[in-house]
Amino acid sequence: MSGDTVTVCLAGDVMLGRGIDQILPHPGDPALREDHVHDARAYIALAEAVNGPVPRPVGFDWPWGAALAAQAAPDVRVLNLETAVTADGDFAPGKAVHYRMHPANLPCLTAAHPDVCVLANNHVLDFGPRGLTETLDSLAAAGLRTAGAGPDAEAARRPACVPLRTGGRLLVLARGLPSSGIPPDWAATADRPGVALLPMGAADDLAAQLHSVRRPGDLVVASLHWGPNWGYGVSRAETRLAHALIDAGADIVHGHSSHHPRPPEIHRDRLILYGCGDLVNDYEGIGGHDHYRDDLRLLYRASLDPGTGRLTALRLLPFQARRMRLEPAAPEDTAWLRRTLDAQARGARVEPGPDGTLVVVPP
Repeated sequence: MSGDTVTVCLAGDVMLGRGIDQILPHPGDPALREDHVHDARAYIALAEAVNGPVPRPVGFDWPWGAALAAQAAPDVRVLNLETAVTADGDFAPGKAVHYRMHPANLPCLTAAHPDVCVLANNHVLDFGPRGLTETLDSLAAAGLRTAGAGPDAEAARRPACVPLRTGGRLLVLARGLPSSGIPPDWAATADRPGVALLPMGAADDLAAQLHSVRRPGDLVVASLHWGPNWGYGVSRAETRLAHALIDAGADIVHGHSSHHPRPPEIHRDRLILYGCGDLVNDYEGIGGHDHYRDDLRLLYRASLDPGTGRLTALRLLPFQARRMRLEPAAPEDTAWLRRTLDAQARGARVEPGPDGTLVVVPP
């Protein structure tokens, strides 16, 4: 089946805790320890003040809204789960924001049918090692593959493996970088659960693992939680790391942490997403960064040649968060996204696509 195409759907941060958890059928403890908000239900009120009432409880598929039906089924779905799934554990000290979803609300995640949940991020340990342990157990019990965190360093570094209909595998190697705000003591060790942490200049470690696990016919996604929450600029260090991973054999660099989409790049016919932006969160109604339009969300649908890993097509599916649910983005908002991303895309152009989508093409 060498002439076939493998389609990978990539999403950025999925934050099902806090306000999202509170509208689901089994809300957990709403208590927060933020400077100005002490009850997660306040985030529902912020969203309602902007766009109207949010029903409660909603169905498990409510937060995904139009995103569930907006695309034909891809071969693989990968997302960054930036929420602990736990009713256990203590608030991690020294953190301004904590996210957790009650395990009984896990059907909200499985409604999106993710094939891989990346956990190498700065919120998966928001409720300490006990919270991480319950998160890992809950996801495993639901049959969900994870990458980037585990009960020890070896497990945290282990790639998620998805069999492909072409006969090969899609491997997801996930790392979190300190630039995203991951505390150093969250790093998994031989006897401590945690995340797979990667210093910015340590591409050789991930490249070596990539070489050791890849087999003929495999495709590889390097998933990185890195960089600031806001801003379109890409640092030289990020570019060097992304290029080094592509040069080492990665077919996609799946970057996340930014709350809005950052510009894509095509390097050696491979896809680099420096920041996918959030897909699901409870930020609706929070001001301060309005010029980034973080109410606009994207899903990334990448088609790859399974024999070479070369990117053959990339579609961006735009949505807008309203009433804590994803709706199709309006044409004028899609046009704003296109202009914004096209102005800073690297080795690519962002153009209008069919059915209200965007497409990324070489220059």
